[in-house]
Amino acid sequence: MPELGAVTPILRIFDVAKAREFYLDFLGFAVTFEHRFEPDLPLYMGIARDGCVLHLSEHYGDACPGSAVRISVRDIEALHADLLGQRRGFARPGLETAPWNSREIRLTDPFGNRVTFFENLPD
Repeated sequence: MPELGAVTPILRIFDVAKAREFYLDFLGFAVTFEHRFEPDLPLYMGIARDGCVLHLSEHYGDACPGSAVRISVRDIEALHADLLGQRRGFARPGLETAPWNSREIRLTDPFGNRVTFFENLPD
């Protein structure tokens, strides 16, 4: 039987500086690659943190603005404390318990994409 691999979501961005501030500075991702066909053309960028890989794209048609991703986390309380400790005005997320038995941090990036970090609660 064939085996499927990891999923790499592509999120649409419109401003590289804002994307870097949110995903790299705030969320702690690191750039794994950047690609432009020419210096003044749109950016396609890979970012990663631990086992999580995302692609960010300025290219029309690569992804729809307002997409949503869910990212599994171990020790969501520590992630929450880290995000709050940065004291950024644009994102001071809460930590909520969802009815489907998980703890969640919900954020919206500067481009309307929804990023939810979650940790399932024990049964």
